[in-house]
Amino acid sequence: MEMNKLLDRKTYSYYLPESQIAQTPVEPRDISRLLVYDRKTDKIEHRIFRDIIDYLKPGDVLVLNNSRVLPARIIGTKQETNAKIEMLLQKRKDLTHWSVVAKPCKRLKQGTIVKFSDKLSCKVLRVGEYGECDIEFIFDGVFEEILDEVGSMPLPHYIKTSLKDKERYQTVYSKEKGSSAAPTAGLHWTKELLEKVKQKGVTVLEVMLHVGLGTFRPVKEDNILNHKMHSEYYVITKEVADYINKAKNEGRRIIAVGTTSVRVLESACDENGVLQPKSEETSIFIYPPYKMKVVDALITNFHLPESTLIMLVASMMGVEKTLEIYNIAVKENYRFFSFGDAMFIM
Repeated sequence: MEMNKLLDRKTYSYYLPESQIAQTPVEPRDISRLLVYDRKTDKIEHRIFRDIIDYLKPGDVLVLNNSRVLPARIIGTKQETNAKIEMLLQKRKDLTHWSVVAKPCKRLKQGTIVKFSDKLSCKVLRVGEYGECDIEFIFDGVFEEILDEVGSMPLPHYIKTSLKDKERYQTVYSKEKGSSAAPTAGLHWTKELLEKVKQKGVTVLEVMLHVGLGTFRPVKEDNILNHKMHSEYYVITKEVADYINKAKNEGRRIIAVGTTSVRVLESACDENGVLQPKSEETSIFIYPPYKMKVVDALITNFHLPESTLIMLVASMMGVEKTLEIYNIAVKENYRFFSFGDAMFIM
């Protein structure tokens, strides 16, 4: 495909009926559907997620993102007028200072106090032009415990059904609190399935990337190079980097669970694909004709049209094949987006 087409936002569009946007997670987690695409044979199979074990082999390395979602949606009232204000926590700067997205933002100005409960309020320090604000929290007690009391899960805008169990928007292996959205490819795993995978001889490793709300930010620029990519904090330890480097040298497959794991691995490597231990921000934007340096295979959900995530997927499969498979998934009535079904790109 010509470079100007690869850089055109509209190239990454496809038709999706609203009825196929998953509103609730399936139970149990691992009976969601799984579309398997083998790039070598160009073969597509339709399975359920727990069948993933049939496609994994001894020596494979499965890389998970162990970030945990904060109950990042909080609703309060302006001190002066009692007007309702909703905030979505976006990024922690230190113990008390956060970047948030507020609505309605027009009601806020520097110095505004918003009260969320008897234990939690905040002072607005800066108001941006697109709803983003810098705030300072004022609280009495342990911040995380208070947030658990007053906050709710920051479900994406396309999910209209309320979530009965907060843990269903967490992976079963989540540990490090800090995400504003779930690394959704991980939602299909159960502890039992992961144990079976390990027993088969697959090594399971963890990295961490705190998923920001920018992951849902649509690409609005016609030329995708003009899109301002969001940044996210990630960590990969020396032990994990060294193990993956050794596995790559031995010709073993590195399988990323989710685009967030891809972002960590591709951000932390040098031009030769050698991983370094890192803890920093990444604003990596992966789109065709990018060639993966570390990742050999990807387990992922089906992503929004014209999003940076479908562009990342297209860098692995090619644009035409990605759109072909997405159209097949629509025709086969797969469920899309955060609570939707999965795809394994071999």
